[in-house]
Amino acid sequence: MAQPRIVVVGAGFAGLSALRRLERKIPKGAAELVLITPNDYMLYQPLLPQVASGLITPQSIAASLHRTLSRTRMVPGAAIGVDTESRTVVVRKISGETSFERYDRLLLAPGSNTRVFDIPGLVEYGRGNKNLAEAVYLRDHVLAQLELANASTDPAERDERCTFIVVGGGYTGVETAASLRLLCDEACRRYPALREHVQWHLVDIAPALMPELGESLGKSALRLLRQRGVEVSLEVSVREVTADKVTLTDDRVLPSRTLIWTAGTAPSPLMVATGLKTDRGKLVVTPELHAPDAPEVFAIGDSAAVPDLSKGEGALCPPTAQHASRQGPTAADNIIASLIGGRAGRYHHKDLGLLVDLSGKDALARPLGYEVTGLPALAITRAYHLLALHSGPGRARVAANWAIRSLLGGEVSRLGFLDRRVDTLVDTEEAAQYLDPDQARQRVASAPPRP
Repeated sequence: MAQPRIVVVGAGFAGLSALRRLERKIPKGAAELVLITPNDYMLYQPLLPQVASGLITPQSIAASLHRTLSRTRMVPGAAIGVDTESRTVVVRKISGETSFERYDRLLLAPGSNTRVFDIPGLVEYGRGNKNLAEAVYLRDHVLAQLELANASTDPAERDERCTFIVVGGGYTGVETAASLRLLCDEACRRYPALREHVQWHLVDIAPALMPELGESLGKSALRLLRQRGVEVSLEVSVREVTADKVTLTDDRVLPSRTLIWTAGTAPSPLMVATGLKTDRGKLVVTPELHAPDAPEVFAIGDSAAVPDLSKGEGALCPPTAQHASRQGPTAADNIIASLIGGRAGRYHHKDLGLLVDLSGKDALARPLGYEVTGLPALAITRAYHLLALHSGPGRARVAANWAIRSLLGGEVSRLGFLDRRVDTLVDTEEAAQYLDPDQARQRVASAPPRP
């Protein structure tokens, strides 16, 4: 009898935690494990703002999958379609070739994409901070603007290059603005004439920063940002973006050549491409984490509409790393139960708290409902990050990076990534590649016979 094949799409917090559980609990030779992912590492996204500022190195938050997984066959590419009738995933490999992966059980954990709106110029001129390429590029871009401003004799150009705008008052936006503001302060030691010109703006349509933190810590975050020199504008968004200015919805026109877009995420288009039921783009699943109409298909993480049983009344789990990493083991256990006839468990998790690292010596934390600020919050936040990293070498590198910066300061220099093709907001996500269910079936039907 052939081994059952379990295919996992995505190696983020959700997918990797599920695969690690599957490798531990399934005896060797009892099932074939397949992972579809474009990269051979798991990216620890919460520390991307510190990569963008140069506080830590990119390799530190890229945990090698080959070191973490020992029995999983990896397919280097992206899942672009699913034919649920023939139980086949359509894969576009990193080489551009198309391949097909049959499954007996499918776990979808593709993560999320950048959420964009129909704002003129946003896609062309906006920049994100959602992957390593964008983070490293962003650092180079910010430093390049300061170098060019210092070399310019045109006051208008200098103002445009020294004005930076971050859109989004969530964790990524707040941490990115705080971290990059510190980077500019360090760079201005070389360019003292630019100090009075450098401006950082954080805008968000919401009435408060990070409402999940609570009113008190949200106000603390606002105060700390303003102390850093970041001008925060709430209940304001972007109306238009051009190459050298940004128009806000309160009619202000800011001269700027840098708009960093961190205004939320959107579900992966792969979920709609399955043809299964979705809720605002997220694949609908039961509390046991499988699709109601396709019990062999499981979904977890940012793009799954997972019921939040701790809140009830139709609430869904928020797209956080904390939920994703805990949904993985539950999904793995339920996949095993579905293969051997066991009883499936429901995903239920109590929130353990929230953490915000503003770089420097500033942090905010709410572990188990207790509000903590200052150095204690920084210690809690960084201890959590070290524990949450999936790589021993990564933990050592991150800890060393923090120690080096604290003791010796940082290196303010560009790394030469400005020629990389990540200069528009959605280049790295390619949402147009996904197939609808009919296209997926046609592609599978036309495929060569399986060996």
